[in-house]
Amino acid sequence: MVFLHKKIHFTTFQIIIAGFAAIILIGALLLMLPVSSQSGMVTPFRSALFTSTSAVCVTGLVVCDTASYWSLFGQMVILLLIQIGGMGVITVAIAIALISGRKISLIHRSTMREAIGAPKLGGIVRFTGFLIKGTLLIELMGALLMMPVFCRDYGLKGVWMALFHAISAFCNAGFDLLGTVETPFVSLTGYRGNLLINMIIPLLIVVGGLGFFTWEDIRTNRIHFKRYRMQSKVILVTTLILILVPFLFFYCFEYAQMPVKNRILNALFQTVTPRTAGFNTADLTTLSGAGKCIMMILMLIGGSPGSTAGGMKTTTIAVLFANSIAVFQRKGDSHFFGRRTNEDAARNASTILMMYLTLFLCSGLIMSMVEKLPLETCLFEAASAIGTVGLTLGITPKLGMLSQGMLMLLMFFGRVGGLTLIYATFSKTSKSCSRLPKEQIAVG
Repeated sequence: MVFLHKKIHFTTFQIIIAGFAAIILIGALLLMLPVSSQSGMVTPFRSALFTSTSAVCVTGLVVCDTASYWSLFGQMVILLLIQIGGMGVITVAIAIALISGRKISLIHRSTMREAIGAPKLGGIVRFTGFLIKGTLLIELMGALLMMPVFCRDYGLKGVWMALFHAISAFCNAGFDLLGTVETPFVSLTGYRGNLLINMIIPLLIVVGGLGFFTWEDIRTNRIHFKRYRMQSKVILVTTLILILVPFLFFYCFEYAQMPVKNRILNALFQTVTPRTAGFNTADLTTLSGAGKCIMMILMLIGGSPGSTAGGMKTTTIAVLFANSIAVFQRKGDSHFFGRRTNEDAARNASTILMMYLTLFLCSGLIMSMVEKLPLETCLFEAASAIGTVGLTLGITPKLGMLSQGMLMLLMFFGRVGGLTLIYATFSKTSKSCSRLPKEQIAVG
């Protein structure tokens, strides 16, 4: 029979999604092992799956305190999942192939290009090498800089803690090893006044969230900003705005009672960490309604394309803003730095915004109704999950199966990307050259 010999061809987007799903499942099975927990007991599948999803999707939402529940082996599994999730499943697979000396085929290069959002296929293998070396070097530097603080407080164990937090910060994961049985889920609140930790962690978060192609632009062109690609310019300017404006708000309105030094450090940390990192040095439940709202907006925006961060991405918001300016000025095209954007950019950006807002609001509403919790708290949790952030108001471990299941789906959606899921689902849709008649519709 003919259909028995028909080969099944998977698209690039389907391979990316399948790769992430497979790593999550393998991670969950490893975390279920008795050797992964401090107690030596088998971890329930739901808890292991949630932790694995959060690690691979570099989110940081947890149902079990990472330090007090998981053994050293379990923590190593979580760190490996974070590294794979941060760099990307396809990137890690290509890296293994390069190390083993295997030849990278054209289809593998194409898959890699789609996975990291590269503008062209040429030089993708060389760029992968740069990405891997750059990632490992920055993580190692971050660990070495934080080592004196952690070794002072934890002895030789501080070496492991410095490495874990450096990778977690750079990959925008938000997992920490500072909780205890008596005081779990404390994140970095014990270091709220430590200058070194409050500078290195946010710096790692920002660098990891800029995107690999922005790094290459900076490495190639140094301080010559005019030579940068338009996308790199947009990412850098948007990132700077998204740090400065919230910093001023937090400094002026949220931490006014603190000494100036702690006030600056807390305001800066809470400004950077919602950009999909998930660490916190202050009790988030004490924030005002306006403060929580700003954090939700920052969580939804997230990092930049081709980075370790999730969220809608800085370029999405920038394109929507530029398109609005073009409409105000009655211009046909939106533009940045003397270059106009491609025609599909605004359409894709508005689609992404609509998907994120719909999932964010619907998930928050459902959680609020099911769990009988305040809507604001549930919306905060939903924004944290879909933005792959990991910040929480303390309700994650207490949620039921339905709510935790929704959070896992939101984390997965936020990591692989909305357009990737759409293209993978509708890859068989045939393109037609015919177009329907046009008719005007009034909006606004």
